[in-house]
Amino acid sequence: QATNHGIEDSLMDAMMSVSREFFRQPAEEKQKCSNLVDGNGKDYQVEGYGSDKVVSEDQVLNWSDRLHLRVEPEGERNFAKWPSHPESFRDVLQEYASRTKKIRDLVLRSIAELLEIDEDYFVNQISNKASGFARFNYYPPCPRPDLVLGLRPHSDGGLLTILFNDDNVGGLQIQRDGRWYNVPTKPHTLLINLADCLEIMNNGIFRSPFHRVVTNVEKDRLSLAVFYAVDAETMLEPAPGLLDDKRPSRYRKMLAKDFVAGLFEHFRQGKRFIDTLKI
Repeated sequence: QATNHGIEDSLMDAMMSVSREFFRQPAEEKQKCSNLVDGNGKDYQVEGYGSDKVVSEDQVLNWSDRLHLRVEPEGERNFAKWPSHPESFRDVLQEYASRTKKIRDLVLRSIAELLEIDEDYFVNQISNKASGFARFNYYPPCPRPDLVLGLRPHSDGGLLTILFNDDNVGGLQIQRDGRWYNVPTKPHTLLINLADCLEIMNNGIFRSPFHRVVTNVEKDRLSLAVFYAVDAETMLEPAPGLLDDKRPSRYRKMLAKDFVAGLFEHFRQGKRFIDTLKI
């Protein structure tokens, strides 16, 4: 968890406030930002409001509502999918995303320094084409939390995730040695997760955590995750400075776009794709 991260409490409060206000709107208002293509109910796009596409009968579904918006590259933001209500939503998100981008670069340089490689190595893997998405997750109260997860077990597939959780309601859990542990909540803190691509690049020295969200029978919960990725044409492989005769590569090379394709297929099944790349 990160404190003293440079984002003012007032901006974080505003971000949470406009997010909650969006999800509290009537369904017909939220559907104006729908992720369905032409409203046909069959074809989905990455951005917009809605749920994940159902592709099989055995797919594990989440007890959650979501809004998924591109924030990077800035020139590719699809403002048609950004909520027009509340009116301040767009300005607040743009300011918040500019701050998380700075945190991303600071964290990546700090990790490189810890690994004693060029401090810009990981930052340099992010071209001006690399994507960044803000995902707003709303978890309504669930009558059977013993049967349903808010978000199924997974690890994040990109480079780095910056997560802003609801201060009042827990639910995020991280798995370690086969057991699930609750992540404590603390006002105005950020949770920074290394994602799968960064695990490969640091040769498994720092791991991408396997995590999930459990539901609550009485209270709703809101979170905002900003996912940062590398360019689709980037070759995922460990940094050369982390390899030698005693420390060979622990992962097979793969283009980032091919990794993402495999990631989504495994994510739908609640499995971890990165494990299939281990040597």
